[in-house]
Amino acid sequence: MTAPVTATAPATPSAPSPAAPAHLVLTLSCPDRPGIVHAVTGALARRGGNITESSQFGDEESGLFFMRVAVLTRVPRSEMEADLAELAEVYSMQWELNEADRPLRTLIMVSKDAHCLTDLLFRARSQGLPIDVVGVVGNHEDLRPVAEFYGVPFHCIPVTKDTKAEAEAELLGLVDELGVELVVLARYMQILSESLCEKLRGNVINIHHSFLPSFKGAKPYHQAHARGVKLIGATAHYVTADLDEGPIIEQDVTRASHADSPVVLQRKGQDVERRVLAQAVKWHAEHRVLLNGNRTVVFA
Repeated sequence: MTAPVTATAPATPSAPSPAAPAHLVLTLSCPDRPGIVHAVTGALARRGGNITESSQFGDEESGLFFMRVAVLTRVPRSEMEADLAELAEVYSMQWELNEADRPLRTLIMVSKDAHCLTDLLFRARSQGLPIDVVGVVGNHEDLRPVAEFYGVPFHCIPVTKDTKAEAEAELLGLVDELGVELVVLARYMQILSESLCEKLRGNVINIHHSFLPSFKGAKPYHQAHARGVKLIGATAHYVTADLDEGPIIEQDVTRASHADSPVVLQRKGQDVERRVLAQAVKWHAEHRVLLNGNRTVVFA
C-alpha cells in the first residue's frame, strides 16, 4: 500500500534582515555662515541617522567653522557620502566620513628610548587605544625585542646624512605596502625631510620632550635643571617642515623640585611624554582633531 502524500504549503519568503547600524563619524570645516548645523544634521536625519554626539566651533579669527558628528545609520555609506558631497558644494566644505570603531593602521617610529613605544603597544593591546600597530620602524636595532614581544613586525631602516633620501623612500614604500594611516614618532631622533612632511601632512604625530616653546637642542633636562625650573612638560604635535613648530594636539606638565637631579627630571619627563603622546594618538584615531592653519581644534 502506498503511503498517502501530505500536501504542504509553499514556504513564504522571509523578509531580509535589516542591516546592522553603522557607527560613523563626520568631521568637516568650512567658511562660517548661518545654517551649517541645521543643514548637516538635517541631511543626516533625512537618511534616518541617529546623532549620538555633536560638537562644533566657529573660529572668529580664521572665519572657519568646524564640526564633528557621530551618527548611527542603516543607510549605505555610499548614499551618505553622496548627500554630503552635495552639501559640500553649497558650503565649500572639507569633510571626511569615517567608521567610528575601526582602529587606524599605525606605524610607530623609534630610535633607542623605549618608554613611548612600550606604552603605546600596551595601550593598543590592553587599554582600548584605537590603533592597529602594523609595524615598528627603528633607525637602530635596540627596540626590536620590544616590538617582537608584542608580535609586531620590526623594520630597521638606518639613516645617515648620505642615505637619508633612500631611507625615506623605503619608509614611504612601507607606508604604501602596509596601508598606513597614521605615523607616530615615539622618540624617533631623526628630522623628516620637507618633502616627506608634506606627503604625510596631518598624519604624523611627534612627541616633544618640552612644554613648547621651551629648551631646544641637546640635553633639554640638563638645561631645565640649570635654570631651576619648577615645571617640566611635553608636547604632542603634528609634524611639519618647521622643526617642532607643527600644530599642537596635547600638552601636559608635572612639578619639579630643587632636589630633582637631571636623571629624576628625565624620569618625570618621560612619564609625561607617555601620557601626552597616548592622548594625542587617541584623539586623532577617534577623529577628534581638525587642523586650523597652524593650530588644531580638538573636540575632546
